[in-house]
Amino acid sequence: MKTRLAVSGTPHGGGHGVATDVARAAEVADILKAVAHPLRLRIVATLCAEEISVNALAARLGTSQAIVSQQLRILRMHRLVEAVRQNGHANYRLLEPRLRDLVRCVEGCARIGT
Repeated sequence: MKTRLAVSGTPHGGGHGVATDVARAAEVADILKAVAHPLRLRIVATLCAEEISVNALAARLGTSQAIVSQQLRILRMHRLVEAVRQNGHANYRLLEPRLRDLVRCVEGCARIGT
């Protein structure tokens, strides 16, 4: 699955955004679906700040390593995060740095309703 985050303006140098490009809108919607799950959103928000192992991420989020691994797999399928292996250990990091902007945006939207 090939998804990249470019919601507004001129994605990939073209002149069409989600308002006028049906395929682009579907691609962006897939990205939003990928991070719309509460645990995946928390994982992405954590990875916005640091690279971290699955075990450390599971401990920080208060859930099992198996569940975190399953959610990371979904984020990897969307090419939003990646595993970086060093000395036999894997740390996860954002592959799409613009997710930081997305997390800030949705956190701001959540404050509007409170």
